[in-house]
Amino acid sequence: MDKITKWTLGIIALLVVVLIVILVALPEDKPAAKTTTKKVTTPITLGFISPLTGDVASIGQMVQQSVALAVDEVNKEGGINGRPLRIIYEDGQCGPTEATKAAQKLVNIDRVPVIVGGLCSSETLAAAPIADGKTVLLSPCSSNPDITDAGDYVFRAYPSDSFQGKFAAEYAFENYGKKAAILYCNSDWCVGLKDVFGQRFKELGGQVVAVEAFEQNSRDLKTQLLKVKNANPGIVYMPSYTEATIVGLKQAKELGINMQFLGGDAWDDAKIYEGAGNAAEGIQFVVPDVPWPADFKQKMIAKTGKTDTPVCVPQAYDDVKMIANAMRKVGADPAKIKDELYKVQNYQGVSGTISFDENGDLKEATYVVKEVQDGKAVELR
Repeated sequence: MDKITKWTLGIIALLVVVLIVILVALPEDKPAAKTTTKKVTTPITLGFISPLTGDVASIGQMVQQSVALAVDEVNKEGGINGRPLRIIYEDGQCGPTEATKAAQKLVNIDRVPVIVGGLCSSETLAAAPIADGKTVLLSPCSSNPDITDAGDYVFRAYPSDSFQGKFAAEYAFENYGKKAAILYCNSDWCVGLKDVFGQRFKELGGQVVAVEAFEQNSRDLKTQLLKVKNANPGIVYMPSYTEATIVGLKQAKELGINMQFLGGDAWDDAKIYEGAGNAAEGIQFVVPDVPWPADFKQKMIAKTGKTDTPVCVPQAYDDVKMIANAMRKVGADPAKIKDELYKVQNYQGVSGTISFDENGDLKEATYVVKEVQDGKAVELR
């Protein structure tokens, strides 16, 4: 074997060794790792503003129970795509001061995407500018007409007083003559009804012979009642909340005032008839016509132990269910939830059919009149 051949074989052998070393050093070929997306299961927190203490607590506390019932049902159904709902309850006390504090906390500290509330119009009007652009407000009960223009993020599953006040005026005019007095509490809800009722009653050809106001927490209405009595109206329209209503009805009886009293939807509260006793017999009030499905009634009885369910309870339940439906589609982004709620048309809830207009108001409303007979509110046919 000549030198050239030996040299060539040596080179080949060296190359083979180098190749083996390289192959050994290469990383082992492993199958690609599977990428998994971790399912988010952290709770979605909602807010709630309602009077849990004070003059309207009897309604607010029942509404709170209705919301809790709906939240429980949503969670049993799997929550929002696997994420449970939780809710922070705040006491708005049916007034702007406490509602402002509650809204600031829920919006700026808790950063909730949606607030169920306020219950009272004063609560909602106070919370609206704080929530605007940040948090959706969906009220189960606020009815002051000014809420229509309170912002794009404000909705209500309850009709505006522009409907209720007109209905009340027409009912009063048709059934109790052309002279009416108005005795109202100084709150956004009461003032809204007073204005609409008075305007419509006059349009019909009636005369408002007395207009008397009192503070929401007033416990002495005798001066106002005597002025109303002296005006000799055929009917007294009295939009007022629970505690002041009890006081007013009792004092009217003490003063020998036997005129017909007609109230607003806040009178749909058994605490009034219990508290006023015989003084509440025969009073009438206007409320939205709600179907009250039997199964929903039974659920509320099972949850609260109470057979009398006040106004706004079914609307609060529907609020939570509509919010859940929206979030299952678009998540917890407030702007997307707002856009989804504007799409709600012909939703069949326990409070009836819900369709929102371009202002977040209900498109339609129907009402009935109830009368207290033997301590119970009975619908007049």
